[in-house]
Amino acid sequence: MRISEFVVNLAAFVAVLAAVPACGQVVTGAQIVKVDGSSTVYPITNAVAKAFQSAKGNAIKVMVGVSGTGGGFRKFCRGETDISDASRPILREEMQICRATGIEYLELPVAFDALTVVVNPKNAFLHSITVDELKRLWEPAAQGKLTRWRQINAAWPDAPIRLFGPGAASGTFDYFTEAIVGKAKSSRTDYAASEDDNVLVQGVARNINAMGYFGYSYYSENKNRLRAVPIVEKPGRAGVEPSLETVINGTYRPLSRPMFIYASVKSLGRPEVSEFVRFYLKNAGRLAKEVKSAPLPERAYSLAADNLGRMKIGTVFGGVPEVGITIEELLRREARP
Repeated sequence: MRISEFVVNLAAFVAVLAAVPACGQVVTGAQIVKVDGSSTVYPITNAVAKAFQSAKGNAIKVMVGVSGTGGGFRKFCRGETDISDASRPILREEMQICRATGIEYLELPVAFDALTVVVNPKNAFLHSITVDELKRLWEPAAQGKLTRWRQINAAWPDAPIRLFGPGAASGTFDYFTEAIVGKAKSSRTDYAASEDDNVLVQGVARNINAMGYFGYSYYSENKNRLRAVPIVEKPGRAGVEPSLETVINGTYRPLSRPMFIYASVKSLGRPEVSEFVRFYLKNAGRLAKEVKSAPLPERAYSLAADNLGRMKIGTVFGGVPEVGITIEELLRREARP
């Protein structure tokens, strides 16, 4: 490319940036949809975005970022994004921020995830783990005290525990602590934390004494480097491995969870955003399978599309996450703004 052409292109790019107001919303007429949030939801949203852009001949650009569920909601409630990816429902404090800034939203479930506990494939002792053992391992009281595997289970070796997990802005962190410890955000902090699931994958893959947790799609992409640990929900039961089948049939408990997109009502007034969300709900089931997430029943997508058509504003959770609820029950609840 000649220097003159580079200068012209650079000037055009700067002009586009200048058209974006300080709040982050793109001016009317710009064919851009802005999405940010959960790293767990990212694979399916990114797949939908690519398919949508291809279907539209790239006339509409979908920008998908990853800042964690909490980070995504902060941007969303400031009006900086059109859609927020979330691996857990919006929380009460986030609802209050959105309300204060005048951001109304639709809560749309798009898939199920098997939150997956993983170890190094050379680990020779962790063939399954109970919910109680996970709780003892990850609860705040374990910090600085439970540092050897034998302290959790006498049958395990006297080897150092190395833990890897999502950071506090992650919806995966919120859901795991709610489901396992019994209170969202309640966790020991002496572990290697990252909002980037690929960093967690690398940490566990490099340490024989490591354990970590994250969304199923990241485990599925790295099965040659990691081993999933079957979860024993209650004493006397067999351990259940995470898979699309065990998520769909309800046997992988309590770490199966719904994944969401939250769409701004104001942004849905723009044709490109409305069209993208409709495309998302129409194609989420097929594309969820491609990225190793569990699709919802077709009835659930129909109900979600109906909620979109009726502009069913708000959340069915009321700011309080729940563990183990079915997706169709969610969709039949009355949403609260």
